[in-house]
Amino acid sequence: MITEKTMEAFQAHLKSEEKSKNTVEKYLRDVRAFAEYAKNFAKDTEITKEIVINYKQHLLESGFAIRSVNSVLASLNSLFSFLGRYDCKVKTLKVQRQIFCPEERELTRAEYERLCRAAQNRHNERLNLILQTICGTGIRVSELRFITAEAVKSGEAVVSLKGKTRSVFLVKPLQKKCFPISGSRKSRRARFLSPVRASRSTARASGGR
Repeated sequence: MITEKTMEAFQAHLKSEEKSKNTVEKYLRDVRAFAEYAKNFAKDTEITKEIVINYKQHLLESGFAIRSVNSVLASLNSLFSFLGRYDCKVKTLKVQRQIFCPEERELTRAEYERLCRAAQNRHNERLNLILQTICGTGIRVSELRFITAEAVKSGEAVVSLKGKTRSVFLVKPLQKKCFPISGSRKSRRARFLSPVRASRSTARASGGR
């Protein structure tokens, strides 16, 4: 069975692989939930692939989304690989790739313009630029920190997250709007678009709390 000693060793292993703090906590949380299930499923017995498969089905029947189930299985498979129990690893569920974004999740031009006007009415030029940057480049709020003064000047931001790197290009009109603010920063790498302030300010502009 999965003991606390196993958990401590697994935690040390994840840290040695340079996993982020949130990832380590998530993996440990998933493994502990599985260990509790396995304990009730077959007391004082060894973990088997059958138990893992039953747990996968249990998650589905409990209403977990397919992506969430796959996320849990990734945590468990990582543990089994660490323990050398490759016989317990299970396949993730197949997810049908969604080619188009659901219409209800799209931001219409009218909504986009309303958000920009709200920012202007509040005399919040930084928020206005944040909205235009997100919509103009397609980046996430968490990626705003890569839009530095240097990126604005060159017209290209290098986004590096979760081991993946890609280039995001800023069109000329957006460069011209951002340049006055970015140029006032002492460092070329200064982050003039704050992700935390962006998420809070956007929520206020849209009428949320």
